[in-house]
Amino acid sequence: MTVLGHWLVILAAASSVASAVLYFRAATSGDRSTRLPRLLLYGSTGAVVLASAFLLTLILQHDFTNGYVYSYSDRSLPLHYLLSTFYAGQEGSFLFWALCAVLIGVFLARSTAKVKVEPFVMTVYMAVTAGLLLLVTVKSPFRMLWEMVSGAPVGFVPEDGRGLNPLLQNFWMVIHPPVLFVGFAAMAVPYSFALAGLWTRARDLLASKALAWILFASAVLGLGIILGAYWAYGVLGWGGYWGWDPVENSSLIPWIIAVALVHTAVVQRRTGKYVRANHLLAIAAYVFVVYSTFLTRSGVLGDASVHSFTDPGSTVYAMLLGYLLLLFVAGVALAARRWKSFAAPESGAGFLTRETALGIGALVLMISALMILFGTSLPIFSTTRVEPSFYDATNLPVGILMGLLIALSLYLQWESVDGRGFLRGAWKAAAAALVVTAALAVAGVRDIAMMLFAWTAFFTIAANLEIAVRVSRGDWKTLGGKLAHIGTAVFFLGVIGTGRYQDGRQIVLPRGAAVDALGYTFTYTGNERRPDGKYAFRVRADRGGSTIELQPVMFEAGEQGVMRNPDIASFLTKDLYLSPVSVQQEEGAHSHAAAHTLQKGRAMKIGDASVTFVKFDMGAHGMEGMGANGMKIGSQIEIVRGADREVITPVMVYAPDNAPEYQPARSTILGSDVRLTAMNAGMNAGESAVTIEVGSSDDRGGAGESLIVDASVKPFVGLLWLGFLVMMGGFGVAITKRSKEA
Repeated sequence: MTVLGHWLVILAAASSVASAVLYFRAATSGDRSTRLPRLLLYGSTGAVVLASAFLLTLILQHDFTNGYVYSYSDRSLPLHYLLSTFYAGQEGSFLFWALCAVLIGVFLARSTAKVKVEPFVMTVYMAVTAGLLLLVTVKSPFRMLWEMVSGAPVGFVPEDGRGLNPLLQNFWMVIHPPVLFVGFAAMAVPYSFALAGLWTRARDLLASKALAWILFASAVLGLGIILGAYWAYGVLGWGGYWGWDPVENSSLIPWIIAVALVHTAVVQRRTGKYVRANHLLAIAAYVFVVYSTFLTRSGVLGDASVHSFTDPGSTVYAMLLGYLLLLFVAGVALAARRWKSFAAPESGAGFLTRETALGIGALVLMISALMILFGTSLPIFSTTRVEPSFYDATNLPVGILMGLLIALSLYLQWESVDGRGFLRGAWKAAAAALVVTAALAVAGVRDIAMMLFAWTAFFTIAANLEIAVRVSRGDWKTLGGKLAHIGTAVFFLGVIGTGRYQDGRQIVLPRGAAVDALGYTFTYTGNERRPDGKYAFRVRADRGGSTIELQPVMFEAGEQGVMRNPDIASFLTKDLYLSPVSVQQEEGAHSHAAAHTLQKGRAMKIGDASVTFVKFDMGAHGMEGMGANGMKIGSQIEIVRGADREVITPVMVYAPDNAPEYQPARSTILGSDVRLTAMNAGMNAGESAVTIEVGSSDDRGGAGESLIVDASVKPFVGLLWLGFLVMMGGFGVAITKRSKEA
């Protein structure tokens, strides 16, 4: 079955190439018949579907003679995690992407046939799909164990597989990657319409016939991104839903471009403007989808991102780069050739019009995409990594401008200027937003930038609600944009609450002792080992006579070391978030020691000394502990006080089937032992950090156990998820409307 699956992939690639060639012949000859190229499309689709069924069968049967099955599954996985094994690795994810592409191709062929543009659009789409399938033939999941795993003898059949990455064993990771890949595949449709329009000089083809597809691709890709954010928030344990990780960003960039395209395409349908911009945006959206894939799967971000795969090999690297360049060159060359003929018609309308506002909004979105692109791509060319604060600072003005433009555009007219009508319509919503913002100021919000951001969000909500009530009496299908904009504004309010006003700190919880922090009284009551081998730590949180119990989790994840899953108590206006850092279990208790988190390269004052985490020390400790005693990892800590300077290296020992062991280093300057209790190797946008505990061994009393946790209160985080749901509802309504129009 493994060999047959590989030949099915080859057959699918060959059929796609032949389909593209025959579609091209139909487009350029007098015979417009598409029967044969469409049959080849169906043949390619059938081959990919059958190959996918074969791979799932191999996974479900635990056929460990297949290298992919051995590498990403084992016999203990439940059914839903076995299904997610399909796209857990590079090879399977390429095949799943191809599966999404050919299935979308079937629907695209039928829809383009209805509007008489099938040969032109499908020539491009099948060529794009063929390139993807050629990648699958090289990076195939249908290889034998001894072909895929170095050192495996020919004919060897292991008892069990290596298993699925523990971080992927989560409900949201069962659905997040498939949704994301559907979005990736769907983004090829606007690209195909854009190139078909440029090729045939049909300047209105993209805006008039592809808007529903643009909306669909934007909605699905956005849904995939937010599902990934929710997974990160509830599973990774680094305290947030978005870390500006390079691979997170690389998926965000094409989505931002697609959202800009939605708005400029609407303008073209209404006024004929932004023709060139629309074609460039459609090309850029899919090019950056492939660029995202290149970043993720080429290995170039292996040291900068927690999401990236390892080096796939020189052949796949070259093919990914070639595929990316071919898409880019084809799009730019055609756009350059039609640049003059695709100029927008002259308009006598003034500046204060709706199309101008939407155009400025698209430009602002593109500026955001370019800034994110700069920070995302920098690790490829330099050892420098952009900090999350860079993205926060550059995107805050974008958010403010977007909220303002969304609201103001609703009161502007198409192709005509009515200044008085604009002011008369906008002032009520603006004033209502100002009243709510003033209430926030009374409640304690003092940050001017955040207040301005909040005002634009409330202004957006008020304006869209007013217009929605007015237009809903006629046709409910006109509410799509209004709902999407309201959802965006609600999402922005969630960003303000969690990004600026969350309160968090690291807490040491001696077992049985009450510790006051963040308005709660925390008590660590013990831990238990679950049937899956993970340790759950029971923490009671008391406040105002009510009690909740949280159970954050830590577990050993093989090569990835110790993993941490937070526990979250959700309330109407906030989340209480608790993530374990480490457990101290030794002869003496640590109730008198102080914990400090050090960001790499940043000095922290401890007492009258300056303490800096310099680097991880793998050379001195990593190799000597790779045997039965576990793996030792040290951290170089520089301590300076006046003219005195010292460098110490406390060590953590990760031992198989045991809790980590802590080997302190003595600091002469601090007069205390320094313990390394937790490490974060770039989990948050590439920023490494360690947690140390400073305390003299003489301070320890009787035997005991302490749990160190990262605790935080996140105000209004629920608005993030609510806002996105409303936004998706708006996309759904808009897709319904635009598909009927097309």
